[in-house]
Amino acid sequence: MGVNLSGRSFLKLLDFTPDEIRYLINLSKELKGLKMAGVPHEYLKGKNVVLLFEKTSTRTRCSFEVGARDLGMGVTYLDPGSSQMGKKESIEDTARVLGRMYDGIEYRGYSQDLVESIAEAAKVPVWNGLTDAFHPTQMIADMLTIEEKFGYLKGINFTYFGDARNNMGNSLMVACAKLGLNFTACAPKELWPDERLVEVCKAIAQENDCCIRLTDDVREGSENADVVYTDIWVSMGEPESVWESRINLLRKYQVNKEVMSMANKDAIFMHCLPSFHDTNTVIGKDVAEKFGLTEMEVTDEVFESKQSVVFDEAENRMHTIKAIMYATLK
Repeated sequence: MGVNLSGRSFLKLLDFTPDEIRYLINLSKELKGLKMAGVPHEYLKGKNVVLLFEKTSTRTRCSFEVGARDLGMGVTYLDPGSSQMGKKESIEDTARVLGRMYDGIEYRGYSQDLVESIAEAAKVPVWNGLTDAFHPTQMIADMLTIEEKFGYLKGINFTYFGDARNNMGNSLMVACAKLGLNFTACAPKELWPDERLVEVCKAIAQENDCCIRLTDDVREGSENADVVYTDIWVSMGEPESVWESRINLLRKYQVNKEVMSMANKDAIFMHCLPSFHDTNTVIGKDVAEKFGLTEMEVTDEVFESKQSVVFDEAENRMHTIKAIMYATLK
């Protein structure tokens, strides 16, 4: 029996089987091929979607808007400043209204519980554009990118450097466990993922012939890595006051030339973006002035190297988000 995701919400990868995730990756490839060939694919003409953003974004917003329009759909963008969402009206009540007007709802914000509540209230497919706990749409793009570079996923050695208890650390661990990649979180013990989620992922990994490993040793994390991945050290919404302590914790986990030299010779570097690899941002300049650090989670040398696939990865957000919308709305 083929995979059918019609009517489903996309809130976290724990809700999906490996076959269902594989279906989304394959569908992404098909839709990417049509886009690259200039072949129209307005398969969802007449449908409409709304994008709810409590946290701003470049890639997520553009991917949903372009993807939806490629599929022939109408798109409405709402942030807290352009609606009553979260002010005079709860987000749950907003979802009940929007569920009667739109065929699908995207939410990007803080609480995983909230996006789950939106899905329950709206009665139409809801897509998690990012919460503090999970970032599932990014995962399909990341797995597609890895497969494009290596030709396969199962058996890939994947290492994530940095704050391993954030939404990216959580989501990448789940994605790797589901699809058979060997996942290593290389981080200070204070920033390891929640033990309960680790145990869940270890059980899933055992079913898929791969492993989950945590280490605070940079050499151990780097050696034999096929994919080296990192993310910014302070997530959106965290107070400015955490920068100093986070820099002190994570400085030695910066992805630099030495880290990449310890990985496999054909290893690739990945980052979900945005990245603080130089001082060409307001935050980058501020951190450089306050802490004397001109490159944070990754050096500019690695970010701009031939091993870096960050912009292929960013483009794939569009193709994979389009696949998620199509699969759940068709």
